[in-house]
Amino acid sequence: MRERRTFTTEFKAQMVKLYANGKPRKDIISEYDLTPSALDKWITQYQTSGSFKEKDNRTPEETELIKLRKENQRLLMENDILKQAALILGQK
Repeated sequence: MRERRTFTTEFKAQMVKLYANGKPRKDIISEYDLTPSALDKWITQYQTSGSFKEKDNRTPEETELIKLRKENQRLLMENDILKQAALILGQK
């Protein structure tokens, strides 16, 4: 199994530029020991938003889903706190 590597923004941008300037995708992948999916993702991200950060490349639906999940978690915690308080106050 391949060890997970991290790449700088500058490196990712350089790989996308090589591709944009006509260097074959397979040559970039083999020369820099990249996975095809990583290079494809970088190219798509750069063309979509100009950024390699996940938050900059989310769809509005993905952003809303994350927000709703956080809100749901907060409401569940508040509900648990209120249930515990009701039990404590009900004992007196």
